[in-house]
Amino acid sequence: MTLPLNQVLLGDCLEVLKTIPDNTIDVCFADPPFNLDKKYTRYSDQRSLEDYLAWCEKWLLELVRVTKPTGSILVHNIPRWLTYYATILNKHAHFRHWIAWDAMSAPLGKTLLPAHYGILFYSKQAKGTKFYEIRAPHKKCRVCDSYLKDYGGKKDQMHPFGTLVSDVWTDIHRIRHAKRRDEHPCQLPIHLLERLILMTTDVGDVVLDPFLGTGTTAIAAKQLQRHYVCIDLDPMYEQIAKDKLAKIEEPTLYHGYAVSMFLGKIQSIRDCDAAQLFPKQLTSVEKKREKKVKQAAQASNGHIAQLTLPEMIPPAV
Repeated sequence: MTLPLNQVLLGDCLEVLKTIPDNTIDVCFADPPFNLDKKYTRYSDQRSLEDYLAWCEKWLLELVRVTKPTGSILVHNIPRWLTYYATILNKHAHFRHWIAWDAMSAPLGKTLLPAHYGILFYSKQAKGTKFYEIRAPHKKCRVCDSYLKDYGGKKDQMHPFGTLVSDVWTDIHRIRHAKRRDEHPCQLPIHLLERLILMTTDVGDVVLDPFLGTGTTAIAAKQLQRHYVCIDLDPMYEQIAKDKLAKIEEPTLYHGYAVSMFLGKIQSIRDCDAAQLFPKQLTSVEKKREKKVKQAAQASNGHIAQLTLPEMIPPAV
């Protein structure tokens, strides 16, 4: 059975996932309904706790099944549901990270302000998982363009592009402007998916999303030269996704390397690629050492030149 590469498949995710062969997907990303009574057109987002968790366990186990031994499973949701997902995944996969995506929200009253979504990062096996460190630009003041982080006089040790990202992401924001939103209650920013895909895949790898919505994961995969296999239940969302995918003519490249771009600037880049594009700067100690070597070389060359100069001049006639 061959994979339906670069297709948006219409149907129930549990039924469609059954058609995907074992160990064929490089990374699975899922952003399932939150069970918070959000207004989807073809799905009831208000199930009983038992029903919701039983349904989630089914598709989670399918994602583990189809993922390659070197692959990863990424699941986005609110912390409440992620604790249940982790209980399920701990039995069948290997925990790597809980990524906290900082996204400001409205106070709910008599509780802590919910200020982040979570992304569970599990691998199919304990070792040998494909993973790349990601760099993001250094944070600067919007007014004066100065670096927000004080490097204590050691700016020469800053990476010329940016910092390695941690498991707390504060530099990617939710889609706030209506002009960038589709008719979907839970649309994610494309550069969030691009960062996850860059972190876990290579060019030509396969990304699967069982809850595609209006196309975010597929668009990110296509722009980064990855293949995608995506599923959604709603024909309206399916059509929106296909229309948006059809408009992508070229991948998002910077000097030949696939990168995530937002508002004309690089948002995420693999560290191994940044090393090729942005040469490492010398530290102050390395600069002093290099200066001494040059001075010694110059002095040595000058001494040799003085000794050999008379021999180089032909005798006067």
